[in-house]
Amino acid sequence: MRIDSLRTQLRTLGALPLHEDRILRDWVRNSGHEHGRRRPGDFLPKPLRQALPDIDAQLDGLARILSTHPAEDGSARLLVGLQDGQTVESVLLPRDGVCVSSQVGCAVGCQFCMTGQGGLVRQVTSGEIVAQVVLARRQRPVKKVVFMGMGEPAHNLDNVMEAIELLGVEGNIAHKNLVFSTVGDPRVFERLPAGRVKPALALSLHTTKPALRERLLPRAPRLTPQELVDEGERYARLTGYPIQYQWTLLEGVNDGQDELEALAELLRGKYAVLNMIPYNANEGLPFQRPGWDKAERIAAWLFERGILTKLRDSAGQDVDGGCGQLRARAAQPVKVHRPA
Repeated sequence: MRIDSLRTQLRTLGALPLHEDRILRDWVRNSGHEHGRRRPGDFLPKPLRQALPDIDAQLDGLARILSTHPAEDGSARLLVGLQDGQTVESVLLPRDGVCVSSQVGCAVGCQFCMTGQGGLVRQVTSGEIVAQVVLARRQRPVKKVVFMGMGEPAHNLDNVMEAIELLGVEGNIAHKNLVFSTVGDPRVFERLPAGRVKPALALSLHTTKPALRERLLPRAPRLTPQELVDEGERYARLTGYPIQYQWTLLEGVNDGQDELEALAELLRGKYAVLNMIPYNANEGLPFQRPGWDKAERIAAWLFERGILTKLRDSAGQDVDGGCGQLRARAAQPVKVHRPA
């Protein structure tokens, strides 16, 4: 279900825009209908009141939690089931955040990402995206939503932008706390500035070398790192939010001194934050996670040169839950060992 189709359904039941907003607000805030001065019996048209239990059941059926994997850092990875039997992953983050998925699978094929290994299965609808936030709010408060789970949000722009608008207008989430993550599709730099809600932007950089970026992100748009940063800087100045540049630190691949010097030059003076994340090792992929001491030295070196660098650990490291791993494990057939 898309949010636009839900609004159409509500209008056929006599809803005016203020009635639509109320139903959607109650849902996305997980607040129920019996609150505030305007109770449904006094406020909603009769056909809509009569249909409300069925509408609530429809919304509740969009997504459900299949398994929960809490971690020592306060995060919890959720395997979320959708109505058609497909699964995606969400992550409850420390400090009242949630990371949501925008696609089942992914078409970009990043070489170090488990999600991209199986390709794209289908788009996640705007209703299913918001449903992940609602599920999270049933577990804990949510004040920040990051679109950094499974999928490339730029390849599902209509659904993602619908979800962002609802979360930013009715969901009681500050616009700067809605974070759109992308490998750098040019359509993003056209659509996001035109939206009613302008989210913060996270750009997957990972290297300063164009040829290496093409190898690591084989189906990403052919923007060079310099072009990506130039586009990001324009959006940062427009919105007043710093760009979050993502750098997955891969042992022996993008952690050399030549990369660090080029990175310091590339981001010097930019309205930006560099999120450096040591790689979360995936079984079967040929990349290694550098030691934490080495990652700390790299982050300190960059910080000393004026690059605001935050060394982050992928949530849920201790539950082996890098994005796509829960879904991959759930999809594997169970091996039955029979006695000889």
